[in-house]
Amino acid sequence: MVVDTVGPPSKQTLEGLEACRRGDREGLRSLFEAYKDKVYSLALHFCGDGATAWDLTQEVFLKVFSGIAEFREKSSFDTWLYRIVMNACIDEQRKRRRFVSFSQDSDAWQLTDDRPQEEGCLRRQVRDAVQAAVANLRSVLKAPMLVRYVEGLSYEEIAKVLGCRVGTVSAQLHRGHKILARKLGDLRGVI
Repeated sequence: MVVDTVGPPSKQTLEGLEACRRGDREGLRSLFEAYKDKVYSLALHFCGDGATAWDLTQEVFLKVFSGIAEFREKSSFDTWLYRIVMNACIDEQRKRRRFVSFSQDSDAWQLTDDRPQEEGCLRRQVRDAVQAAVANLRSVLKAPMLVRYVEGLSYEEIAKVLGCRVGTVSAQLHRGHKILARKLGDLRGVI
């Protein structure tokens, strides 16, 4: 019985879960097709690198397939999946802290809209500053920020995903907002 509010599982999800429990790879493929974009998007926002996000997406679905017997349906499949994604992202961030990247994103300066070049450049700079500020948050603050603003989860849903209380989520979001406001305060009114 599903007891949280992320939403009722789709027929495809239920069939995929049952097939995975039987060890059927088609069930995993079905779940992968249904959830890959959400998992990839969350991983990309967390780590900021497409290749790493894709690796994490694959890793998450391997964990889903190998750990499906642990899913007891006390929460929704979405909540269980988000928790696996967050844990994988946090683990990856811990690994990456040991290495310093010297590469620059060469696509960052390509114009993708029809706005004047200055406005487009300014918007990209603001977007990059916000992404960098979020990326530099500690994992304990970054995780709730991402599932709140990228996935649109409620405080209650975030608490279930992260395995903490709603009050803790509220405090983490508040601290994250304060840090971002301090780091990005000079951008107010820029665009």
